[in-house]
Amino acid sequence: IRRMPYTYEYPRPSVTVDCILFGFDGGELKILLIQRGGEPFKGQWALPGGFLDIDSDPSLEYAAKRELEEETGLSDVFMEQLYTFGDTGRDPRGRTVSAAYYALLKLSDYQKVKAGTDADNVRWFALSEVPQDLAFDHEKIVQTAIARLKGKVRYQPIGFELLPEKFTLSELQHLYEAVLGHSLDKRNFRKKILKMNLLVALDEKQAGVAHRAAQLFKFDKARYESLIASGFNFEL
Repeated sequence: IRRMPYTYEYPRPSVTVDCILFGFDGGELKILLIQRGGEPFKGQWALPGGFLDIDSDPSLEYAAKRELEEETGLSDVFMEQLYTFGDTGRDPRGRTVSAAYYALLKLSDYQKVKAGTDADNVRWFALSEVPQDLAFDHEKIVQTAIARLKGKVRYQPIGFELLPEKFTLSELQHLYEAVLGHSLDKRNFRKKILKMNLLVALDEKQAGVAHRAAQLFKFDKARYESLIASGFNFEL
């Protein structure tokens, strides 16, 4: 392909992508971070991400998935665009605009992470334990993602993406409490959830628990999609 010469009146900023991955382990909401192996911010924790390859990345989403796999070993992760960050001074190397993507994962399916390329380490952090001195403006990006998650979990059943296929009502409530950051009234929560008719009660109970085994449920995604098509409003 022959490249045509162009002359731009304004200098172009660098373009990067950042990935915010949330996981739930049944108790706390966690986020995946890498420890930077190079400058700037060598040794500090940061979100997985990197520069857009203008010649080989066909889209920003492709770049985000490529960087995620290169730095953490994770692949086949569905991510949704969060926001674009481009304040001056966010990157000491020069003016940089970053497109941030986020995802919700069942932590049990994504425990095996491995540091790669320019990352010295990679690990899941509970939100309460995230380092305060994240590289670049990544603390701002994380807080933006948490705010989006808190808002979205109230009007879309995205919480089910963080749970095993079969779960108890207590596990579901603990998840929502972890995301929202506060406790919920048990009776009201169960009443609202069951009234939506989005759960399938299974003829199964928990196994291997010391306390009284609770009934297991499944999320009826097909019914939810059918209800949405007819104007159903999910609101917790």
